[in-house]
Amino acid sequence: MKPKASATAQKLLNLYRQAHVIIGGWGALNPIFVDEATPDVIAALRELPTGKLLATHIENLKSGKTAMNSIERDLLPYGGMMAESAINIDIADPEWNALQSAILNFTPDQSGLSSIEQLPIVKSFGAEWLQKIRSLVATKHPELMPQWSIVDQTYNAYMRWNMANDLISNIITDRARAQLQADMPEYETYLPMFGDAGMELLTKLRANISSLKHSDNA
Repeated sequence: MKPKASATAQKLLNLYRQAHVIIGGWGALNPIFVDEATPDVIAALRELPTGKLLATHIENLKSGKTAMNSIERDLLPYGGMMAESAINIDIADPEWNALQSAILNFTPDQSGLSSIEQLPIVKSFGAEWLQKIRSLVATKHPELMPQWSIVDQTYNAYMRWNMANDLISNIITDRARAQLQADMPEYETYLPMFGDAGMELLTKLRANISSLKHSDNA
């Protein structure tokens, strides 16, 4: 097994297992699975516990059997016990038209996110806006899910960027460092989107994890 393929397979498997808590859900994760799952990675996945399920899911995505915003029920992690509950939402036509326009014209940057977050319908959902709008789009207008997935990914990228900078800028507690270790698959997914600055930040986060491991060994 090639080391790089093994590491990528483990990262994808961690994301798969955490799908129930990742903002954006399958609509955000599936493009990552398809982009990063080379034949070597698929082979590596099949050697990991529960990795065969994810490998099959990725093959379904690549073949078109499974839509990019979903997953076959029998391939859900943990037997589907932790799957996100469906949210039944509806909005008036004028609100939908404004939302649709914002999604179609979205740019993957902070300005684009602000244009979405300033919509009255988005504000009305409060802190749960991302999950609720995703549910609305997936249920009512699934043809827009590829565009909405870009919104999801952009939000997650900036969220992780801000969290990472906060961690580096402050004295990190042992508890926060342990949480960082659990969250590293997401940081490894999103921080590279920021180029050299993101990779530098990722290196600093990994150094914090190393200090936790050295402390534990001591």
